[in-house]
Amino acid sequence: MRKEKQTALKTRSGILLKDIYRAADLPNPETLSETLGEPGEYPFSRGVQKDMYRGRLWTMRQYAGFGTAEESNQRYRYLLSQGTTGLSVAFDLPTQLGYDPDHARSRGEVGKVGVSVSNLDDMRALFRDIDLSKVSTSMTINATASILLAFYIAIAEEQGANVSELRGTVQNDVLKEYVARGNYIYPPEGALRLTTDMFAWCSKHVPKWNPISISGYHIREAGSTAVQELAFTFADAIAYTEAALKGGLDVDVFAPQLSFFFNVHSDFFEEVAKFRAARRIWARLMKERFGAKNPRSWMLRFHSQTAGSTLTAQQPQNNVVRVAMQALAAVLGGTQSLHTNSLDEALALPTEASARLALRTQQVIAHETNVTQVVDPLGGSFFIESLTDEIESRTFAYLGEIEKRGGTIRCIESGYIQNEIATSAYADQRSIDERKISVVGVNCFEDPPSQRNPVELLKISAELERSAVERIRAYRSKRSEAATRDALSAVESAATKVDINLQEVILKAARAGATLGEISDSMRNVFGLYKEYAGF
Repeated sequence: MRKEKQTALKTRSGILLKDIYRAADLPNPETLSETLGEPGEYPFSRGVQKDMYRGRLWTMRQYAGFGTAEESNQRYRYLLSQGTTGLSVAFDLPTQLGYDPDHARSRGEVGKVGVSVSNLDDMRALFRDIDLSKVSTSMTINATASILLAFYIAIAEEQGANVSELRGTVQNDVLKEYVARGNYIYPPEGALRLTTDMFAWCSKHVPKWNPISISGYHIREAGSTAVQELAFTFADAIAYTEAALKGGLDVDVFAPQLSFFFNVHSDFFEEVAKFRAARRIWARLMKERFGAKNPRSWMLRFHSQTAGSTLTAQQPQNNVVRVAMQALAAVLGGTQSLHTNSLDEALALPTEASARLALRTQQVIAHETNVTQVVDPLGGSFFIESLTDEIESRTFAYLGEIEKRGGTIRCIESGYIQNEIATSAYADQRSIDERKISVVGVNCFEDPPSQRNPVELLKISAELERSAVERIRAYRSKRSEAATRDALSAVESAATKVDINLQEVILKAARAGATLGEISDSMRNVFGLYKEYAGF
């Protein structure tokens, strides 16, 4: 008789897998229906809406931005014409780090990984012929989120929009920048001040706007496991909530406006279970830890994006299949909003054709597969429920460890979270290198060099930076220098006084013609610059 070698199989996060799951594998199988609850009801394992996609599809929000505001505007209008239902703006590095295009540190980066927006004219061009009262806009911006929101509000006012009805999100998640991305400006204290001031301002003036999208996406892209993605994201969320409460805000005033942003990786069922566990964890944190009374405070609403880190430069057409599988996992997990990556993104920013195909991937899932017709179609599966329970348990264990170590900020300052992510990233890459994890076209089913087919790539003009420098200098020349100088002085003064809401003062500076770099410098003068932990 042939003896087969038995190998212990695990999820990508290291959760041991059985060959088959039965009711006995659940902690309390006799109370499964009670634990699950109903869709739209606490603890929201099965979804935040009673009818989910039967009532309304998720928002198809394709992330885009490159070159000049005019070029990005053309892409946005094209995507809207092709059926995308929400805009998502990618900004270049100088914009993310608070530098104008003519700053020495902007050299070589203007318009490269996103669109350059440094003043009101840029924002006007970015949304030309797009009615902001009718579109939901997400802006992936963190350290300078308060400034970009101010620009957006100012041009919405110029369009005649009712600001209180504007819908959208600014990512505004500065804590994850310290552990996963590195695009920070100020130390945590100043950064949290800006965040909580925005919470307060938005709850009063733009109640339908999400003033933060607490992001696990970049934590996962940096190499974390699915469990770590949830744990470190919720640790950040706890820190933001505590800062807002310390600032005198009522949890039920700001919590309904909090939103989240998660990665959709390749381990299909683990990702579905991750999203179900995430809803349950947040509901319990809000209700049991923070005492929120409003059911909307308990509801986790999230945007998701397929995993850029899983895209390969080798056999890039395979990325279409990867993205489709990941997108389906997001839908079966109950996402409210989704971006699907393009096949060429391991090589360059997406072309118009590849962006269209990425959008069509969502549309095929939505309109051809029929997976939207049943709420939580995988709910009740012994495997899914066991995996959901395990992810939830491991996430709370991590949160307990973070509490023991003094909380989120202390764990960032000590490098604990960064080290955990780095260790997981190393282990995952080693498994790929040793072929324990298969990546088709990279470490298996590879093509010889003679069969490699290049794809058409988007190229950014070398002239872009020069024209951006000319435009911002022209912008400064036409404004009232006295009014701008006074407005910037007001920002710097307000940064020293905790009883003044910075968002309101920044909006006034934007209206007065101040640029992104100038407003950032005013706050740099007070808050200083963050220095990265370098202990490992």
